[in-house]
Amino acid sequence: MTQLSRAIPLAGNRSERGVPLPLYPHRLYEDAAALVLGTFMVGLGLVLYGEARIVTSGLAGLALLLGYASPLDPGTLFFALNLPFLAFGWRRMGWRVMLRTVIAIGVISLLTRFSPLWLGIAHLSPVYAAVMGGILMGMGALALVRHRTGLGGINLVAMDLQERRGWRAGYVQLAFDALVMLGACFVLEGRELVLSMLGALVLNMILAMNHKPGRYLGVS
Repeated sequence: MTQLSRAIPLAGNRSERGVPLPLYPHRLYEDAAALVLGTFMVGLGLVLYGEARIVTSGLAGLALLLGYASPLDPGTLFFALNLPFLAFGWRRMGWRVMLRTVIAIGVISLLTRFSPLWLGIAHLSPVYAAVMGGILMGMGALALVRHRTGLGGINLVAMDLQERRGWRAGYVQLAFDALVMLGACFVLEGRELVLSMLGALVLNMILAMNHKPGRYLGVS
């Protein structure tokens, strides 16, 4: 079966100019491959951030920040912080999306927890960690989002508030990220804080340039 014959014309999928576009269903192995690649890239990015003692956006950034300020493991914190949001998302997003999301969060948590046992880093430039970590997490998040797999957390609430109350999801996410960075001011040094902002900029630029309406026609 060709890609063209698999296309499903849906009016809700539109280009940036509002032109209806078809959707191409992903096969199961394609979803599985995206899940593996996406989680491993995000996990490795978080490991680099942990080594450089910088934070990122979302609950992953909050988990890193709490890990720096306490003896708790960031991987365990990331999973624990997501639990209430996952229960919320299960009702709102459907079981298929949330099942993939639960698996993704679990794998990322395990990678963040155990990768330092498998990967030894003798020297790591903080600037390199900020940029490369942002690239890895941005590309990993992009792979997951395109296969309807989330990273849980505040973005589920942001999407719900946008649907129910008309609040811009991006602004809700930005407000939460601002609170994370505000908390980082009390834990990180000035250079680490600047590098955290640099990494967040790289990550969000990747998503902004590649995750646009009509840019990708696959659907899970």
